[in-house]
Amino acid sequence: MLEVLLQEEEEAAGAFNIVLPALPDLIWGSLAFLIVAVVVYKLAWPTFASTLDERREKIEEGLEAAQVAHEEVALERAKLEDQLADAHREAAEIREKAQANAKSIVADAQAKARVDAEGIIGGAQRRIAADTDAAKRTLRSDVGLMATQLAERIIGESLTDEALAHRVVDRFIDDLELSDNAGTAGAAVTASVAEEA
Repeated sequence: MLEVLLQEEEEAAGAFNIVLPALPDLIWGSLAFLIVAVVVYKLAWPTFASTLDERREKIEEGLEAAQVAHEEVALERAKLEDQLADAHREAAEIREKAQANAKSIVADAQAKARVDAEGIIGGAQRRIAADTDAAKRTLRSDVGLMATQLAERIIGESLTDEALAHRVVDRFIDDLELSDNAGTAGAAVTASVAEEA
């Protein structure tokens, strides 16, 4: 019996093939695979495909939104650059206007200062001329009085003739203006008084 069992085992071992299963296993395995494939295709595949489609749409929308945002950023950057360039131009214009205004203010101030200075100088010259004339009149009368007194002392007589006294004083002052030293002026007075007497 042992021999029979060994023989059956050898036949059973020779009939089993690792690569190719037995026909009933092959049929039942294929049928189970088809059922699972049909169920997956009918039930799971549409859900999976819709999920993939939704993801693809979201990715495309995200890419489009990123492209739109990139274009908007580029436009905003261009606007900001234009605004910055405009601001630089306006600042340059304001600086130029301020410099021009400063120059005109300085020129106006200088012109006004010149006019004021000319007015002050003119007023001072008029005052100097008036003071000079007043000093000359005062000096003429003082010098005339002194010359008359000097002439009276030299001659020893009183000069009562006013016309003569005025001529003597005028001649003395004219000679005094022409001469540079006091000795010449004194000689001139003496000579004038002597001629008039």
